[in-house]
Amino acid sequence: MNRSYWRTVSLVTLWQVSASICYYTVFAATPFFRDVFGLSRFAVGLVITGLTLGYAVFLLPLGAATDLYGEHWVLSLGLLGLATGVLLVAGAPSYALLLGAVFVLGSTYGTAIPGTNKAVFDTIDPRRQNTAIGIKQVGVTAGSGISALLVTGLADAISWQAGFLVAGFLAILVAIAFFLLYDGGGDGGTGTFPDFRRLLSNAPYRALTAAGFFLGAALFTTTGYTILYIEESVGATVVFGGFVFALVQLFGSAGRVITGWIADVLPGDPQVRITTILIAQTLASAALFVVVATTTTPFASAVAFSALGFFVLGYTGVYYSCMATIVPADEMGGATAGGQLALITGALVAPPIFGHLADVFGYRVSWLFLAVGSVVAGVLLVGVVRANPPVDQPASAVE
Repeated sequence: MNRSYWRTVSLVTLWQVSASICYYTVFAATPFFRDVFGLSRFAVGLVITGLTLGYAVFLLPLGAATDLYGEHWVLSLGLLGLATGVLLVAGAPSYALLLGAVFVLGSTYGTAIPGTNKAVFDTIDPRRQNTAIGIKQVGVTAGSGISALLVTGLADAISWQAGFLVAGFLAILVAIAFFLLYDGGGDGGTGTFPDFRRLLSNAPYRALTAAGFFLGAALFTTTGYTILYIEESVGATVVFGGFVFALVQLFGSAGRVITGWIADVLPGDPQVRITTILIAQTLASAALFVVVATTTTPFASAVAFSALGFFVLGYTGVYYSCMATIVPADEMGGATAGGQLALITGALVAPPIFGHLADVFGYRVSWLFLAVGSVVAGVLLVGVVRANPPVDQPASAVE
């Protein structure tokens, strides 16, 4: 692998780490939101919903902008927007303004997946794209884990807002560095507006995005309630909950790299082999949700959540690698925006339901709710394999 490969992967991964630190500060701060604003579990779920609603509203427009204008400007400005968002959340004086602030933060995170995926598929050799996507997606889990340690760690020493301020300052520095150093393809306003109607006529793409709804529900609800569950149901401290959350992200990072590498080296048709890996991850997640629902001690919970993180947080790289086998290269920005929209639509719906079930019946029923959704996702993914492949040359086609 040459220096150009590692330069692109390193810059895009650094961008993703910084962006995810900003975005996931909200998930790490849920116990503090509950205490400061006197929130129920359902109201905590609405904070996560507000964050992902902003993401959902702006994801497709920002995906289209990425195809039109290239990832260089979109990613640079997006990270500055994320820095602004975390500062607004840290300064929110009321629950209503907190909901508005997380909406702004979520909207600017809509630059992440379309921009970073386009950077990889525009500049990386097709034989190395799955590994590159896996490494890049580690930036999500790494950033999420760092945000948990940052917010919960600084809360004891200074205040919970201190972690948000550090995240915003880091995002500004990385935005400047990315703008100056990134020299990948896809810039200059030569792109075309994505044809969303053609994407919707793509049968494997429809099946994948339908599964994405349930995958997103599992992923974002897990990250949103891990710390709160560890504190309330297991009886451990918020700091220990932050440690477990970081373990979830660490094992999720390992899952993304390992499955990306497996997707590159296994023989056979790319659409079949990559989708099969995703099905296995999804069904393993369902089983581990059942395990998590039965854990009652801090140590057992740490082990169960770590294993869950490997699968439920480890699938996103494979999810987009699978997408690259069924959509053309010139529509990856719009296609990944649509795929991410499917994920976060699940994130909009599931957290409040999870919180309501926990309020009424207890956390065990809530985790089993996610297990059932994961099984449904696995069934839908079979449709990706069975559907007729698209006519256009996919983005992952080896030239």
